[in-house]
Amino acid sequence: MARKEIIPKKHAMPCQTPAERVKNFAEVALGYSEQTAMAEAARCLQCKRPTCVDGCPVEVDIPGFIARVAAGDFVGAAQRLKEKNLLPSICGRVCPQEDQCEARCTLSKKFEPVGIGRLERFVADTQLWLEPAALPPEPPLPPASGFKVAVVGSGPAGLTAAGDLVRLGHRVTVFEALHKAGGVLVYGIPEFRLPKAIVEREVQALQRMGVELRTNFVIGKTETIDELLANSYDAVFVATGAGLPHFMNIPGENLNGVYSANEFLTRANLMKAYRFPEYDTPIHLGKRVAVVGAGNVAMDAARTALRLGAEKVFLVYRRSHEEMPARAEEIEHAEEEGIDLRLLTSPVRILGDKENWVTGCECIRMELGEPDASGRRRPVAVPQSEHVLPVDTVIMAIGQSPNPLVPATTPGLETTRHGTIVGDPETGKTGKRGVFVGGDILTGAATVILAMGAGRKSARAIDVWLRDPERKW
Repeated sequence: MARKEIIPKKHAMPCQTPAERVKNFAEVALGYSEQTAMAEAARCLQCKRPTCVDGCPVEVDIPGFIARVAAGDFVGAAQRLKEKNLLPSICGRVCPQEDQCEARCTLSKKFEPVGIGRLERFVADTQLWLEPAALPPEPPLPPASGFKVAVVGSGPAGLTAAGDLVRLGHRVTVFEALHKAGGVLVYGIPEFRLPKAIVEREVQALQRMGVELRTNFVIGKTETIDELLANSYDAVFVATGAGLPHFMNIPGENLNGVYSANEFLTRANLMKAYRFPEYDTPIHLGKRVAVVGAGNVAMDAARTALRLGAEKVFLVYRRSHEEMPARAEEIEHAEEEGIDLRLLTSPVRILGDKENWVTGCECIRMELGEPDASGRRRPVAVPQSEHVLPVDTVIMAIGQSPNPLVPATTPGLETTRHGTIVGDPETGKTGKRGVFVGGDILTGAATVILAMGAGRKSARAIDVWLRDPERKW
């Protein structure tokens, strides 16, 4: 048999040009065509021991769905994909495949890995816009277990757990504090990376499976966890994420024109400020913007500011380019769009005028010193290197913690000094009987796919616990 010729590089993803995309909120990446998807799928070696699956937190049969794409069986590919991943159109767009499944791809030892995320997006999108009657039938659900589970939070962990629990035969209600389901998928990630219509379609698919959704329902205010347990729910899964923003506590952070990235992105995304005045959500934005941080949230805030009309956007980060935590693709897109990276730079004070509006951000240059306890070289201020960036808006994107409302209103839930709820990392089991936890509220801020993996683990653990006649814990 002739040896398969290996194409060394992934097939490129078509995108809007930088000059086009900075003027709109349409999706940047345009997706593979059928021909390109089949050609990319043909690069897969169909390994007998597929190590790529080991890198997938939700255990997708990657070679299985890719083989069907290569054969042109897109319906079969979608069915195989959704056996494990209930949110594939979302994962194909925002998961860091380069650090997970693609990092384990056998091809990556010598060549570029198979574009697993790009193929996942293609397969999911071929099914996404079909009418329900035209979709392949879902696998039949098992007999009803008689148990009811409350899922608190409709982000990726909550939605995944809800879908898995329904597939296990349980009745599930998802409680969401906001008016739209999706959590960070709708309030945090911009339209140009993840269109909200896609999130809505994925949520609708879960509802067709039997998941009940209740929005505008704040657990800890509308009802408490204990009240849910008293009102016929047999177990509760807490997946409220990490939406409490961090600030630097430097002078001037209370000036007009200073935002947390959470507020800025929530107004722009969930409340559709980018479509003002069609949607009545104005957002004040100056012409020169400084975004502090270098993770995916910082990239989202910087690129959103550019699309909202900022003439100049600085991204201020105290470490080097190599240590920027954002996805490489997001950094590349930001640089293409003209975001000015001010690396090895840290804000020390925000300046304002007599009416308390931002006029500048005083910064100091940094250099990398000796390694700290984590092994990373510690940023050290360079003496007499203070300088001012002339900006009129500052957006803080330096991390976030869990909202304390649920643990504060739930006796028996233990928290860490970081505000996360204490639970078993493999099952989500907490110290309170019948209460499980997963996602960012357990681990601190992490990725969408890791939150989904946590939701899957907890759903299995909840199922085992519900069916245990003794339930000693």
